[in-house]
Amino acid sequence: MISNPSDKLVLDSWNQNASAWITTIENEEIASRKITNQAIIDAITDYSPVSILDIGCGEGWLTRELTIKGINAWGVDGVSQLIQKARLMNCGNFFFSSYEDIVNSNKIDIQFDAAVCNFSLLGKETIDNLIRSIPRLLKNHQLLFIQTLHPLIGYGESAYIDGWRQELWHGFNSQFKQAAPWYFRKLETWINLLKSCGFSILECREPINPLTQKPASIIFIASCN
Repeated sequence: MISNPSDKLVLDSWNQNASAWITTIENEEIASRKITNQAIIDAITDYSPVSILDIGCGEGWLTRELTIKGINAWGVDGVSQLIQKARLMNCGNFFFSSYEDIVNSNKIDIQFDAAVCNFSLLGKETIDNLIRSIPRLLKNHQLLFIQTLHPLIGYGESAYIDGWRQELWHGFNSQFKQAAPWYFRKLETWINLLKSCGFSILECREPINPLTQKPASIIFIASCN
């Protein structure tokens, strides 16, 4: 755990580390993405949404892939450098907005068949509030896809309790400037959070790393009540 954490530090760290993250993705430095990227694409396409909002889209890879597959995909992120990179690819629709702005304003004034949060739910109160606000962005009580670290793997050597952790970027080749805080949630906490925000869980998927035979992630597929 880390002392004196805050959701603001999450965004600050990603603003500092944006260039290094872009390099990491371009160099394909994260081996598990070979599993998790396809897993989230498969989960979404299995439900055939016509439109989708990619919340915390980063440099935009998922928005682009879904656009190529014929889905009207929009990406939003609160890190301006990542959105600038996403727009350079000329595939998909992208706009800049913090999670707080999504929650507290009508900056997003259209609705979607689905929303996806792919490894982009890293804070605490900000994320609780964001998930609570997502139903108003969805048409006809449709779908939310969340892919995140599997809690049984993500807690590492720490105690299996909710709390703030740090990503120290060990094993990465890129030059990250700042440790990135993130909030760990137990499986029970994820389930209760979704229920409290008006979602029913349709299914959970656990993509398995064939080398380790351990889950590479967990994917929640939920609909509004």
